[in-house]
Amino acid sequence: MIKMSSFLKFGAIIAAVFIIGTQAESHTVTFQNSCGIPGVPTLKANGVTLSTGEAYTSNGPLEAAIAYLDIGCGDNGEGCTTIETTLANPTSPGSGSSTDITLIPPHSFSVGTAFEYYNGCDGAGADCSDIDCNTALKMPTDTQDQIQCEVDNVNLAITFCDYS
Repeated sequence: MIKMSSFLKFGAIIAAVFIIGTQAESHTVTFQNSCGIPGVPTLKANGVTLSTGEAYTSNGPLEAAIAYLDIGCGDNGEGCTTIETTLANPTSPGSGSSTDITLIPPHSFSVGTAFEYYNGCDGAGADCSDIDCNTALKMPTDTQDQIQCEVDNVNLAITFCDYS
């Protein structure tokens, strides 16, 4: 015969496993505009505007997103310095989040732009402060300046005009 206390302990363990296993993946992107000029921090994915300056939190992976300071840019950041990012929990070694700065035409340098992961991979990121920056992708075949992060629920901070 099973004692009631054993049954309750077993139930509590099953409930804890279920709760832990169902915690959702999420990622937050924040913006800092230090330019001193009008401009709207913009975050888009698949042509849909997700944020115009406020912090954005995804419920699940944030895939193929772009961010830029809209100071007269095209609909997808054309003519501006652009951050490209996918924020996703890793499912195998070598997968997970990847972010870069792109100046690949039709994108071009507009303002200094930087990004940095936080809540995991803290400090990993890149900064592009002028047209000659060596941390931005400039050709469609470039991949060397993509910054990876293989931590669950990592977040991304994007700063415009941080020349410190």
